[in-house]
Amino acid sequence: MTADSLLLERAGLPDDLRWLAEKYPREVWQGHTNIHGIANMWLQRHDMFRELGGVLTNGIGDYREGRLTAPEFARWFAPRLNHFLGHLDGHHNVEDNHYFPVFAKAETRLKRGFEILDADHHTIHEGLERNAETANAFIRTLQESEDKQRFAADAYADENSRLIAMLARHLADEEDLIIPLILDRGDRALGID
Repeated sequence: MTADSLLLERAGLPDDLRWLAEKYPREVWQGHTNIHGIANMWLQRHDMFRELGGVLTNGIGDYREGRLTAPEFARWFAPRLNHFLGHLDGHHNVEDNHYFPVFAKAETRLKRGFEILDADHHTIHEGLERNAETANAFIRTLQESEDKQRFAADAYADENSRLIAMLARHLADEEDLIIPLILDRGDRALGID
C-alpha cells in the first residue's frame, strides 16, 4: 500500500491523539479566547489552500466543458497552479522546520501526531511533484490535437483530484491536532506568538 493511499484511506487522527480535539471541538474554536494570532492565521491559511484547490479543480472543469479555449486556459491556469504549489510547499517547510518541533516538545503525548503530519507532508510533496508534472504535460499539449489535449486534461484532473483529497484529509487532521493545542496552551505559552 502506498503512502498516498494510506493518507487517502485515513478517516482522521487515531483516537489516542484526539484527546485535545475532544476537549476543544471545532464548534468552540471561533468563540474561544485563544483563537487569535497563530491559530486564526493557521485556519485562514488552510482555508486559502482549500479555496485555491477548488479554483484549480473548477478551472480544469471549465476547460474540459469548453468554457475556456486552450490558450485562455493556459494563461489562466499556470500562474494559479504555481501560486498554489509554491505556497503549499513553503507552508509545509515552515511547519516541519519550526512549528511541529515546538508543538511536539510542548506536548510530548502528541509527538506521534506530528510525525504523522510530517509523513503526510512528504506524501503531499510527492503529489505536488506529480501534479506539476501532469500540469506541465497538459500545457505542452495545448498546441497539439484536441484528443491529446483531452487525454492530458483528464490525467491532470485525476492527479489534481487525488492531491486535493490528500490535502483535505491532511488539513483537517492537522487542525484537529494543532488548534486544540493552541487553544489549550495559548500562543505565548507555546512560544509562537
